[in-house]
Amino acid sequence: MSEFVEKVKDNAANNFKVGLNCAESVLKAVLDTGVAPEYPTEAVALATGFGGGMGLAGHNCGALVGAVMAVGAVHGRKNPMEGEFQDRVDRLYGNPGLYRFFNGMSHEFREKYGALDCKTLNQDYPEWFDKNRFKACMKMVIDVAGMAAEYIEKGTSDGYTQPFGENVAKKV
Repeated sequence: MSEFVEKVKDNAANNFKVGLNCAESVLKAVLDTGVAPEYPTEAVALATGFGGGMGLAGHNCGALVGAVMAVGAVHGRKNPMEGEFQDRVDRLYGNPGLYRFFNGMSHEFREKYGALDCKTLNQDYPEWFDKNRFKACMKMVIDVAGMAAEYIEKGTSDGYTQPFGENVAKKV
């Protein structure tokens, strides 16, 4: 495990322990390393609503959403209006293409945890404030923060030519 991945995981654990939600914990863990200096700490506010699967609605796991945001802070389009229309589309759908890169995150998460939604991930804990749910979510936050850091490294070293997993556009 790289020093960067280790630092992000430690940051995420500390963030969650002091009361940040899952999405905030992961995004702040990455931003605090300085890997995306153009984003101030206040950018974590963008993740606040994703805790508990979007304001406790139980939808997409906030830790995963925070991870996607964190990776996007490094590898996302800084100027999405750059280039002509087809250039902008190709930057997402092409080969290389950013969707190829980001597509793997949800597939890796689902393979590891069996679901993407907070409600299913926490179905064994009928009480939200159950300390065992908190521990399970903390472990997930730490793991997913590590995954974000690994994807940041992978994007830098491998680029965006990964094969697509299942996707709504039926891209291969």
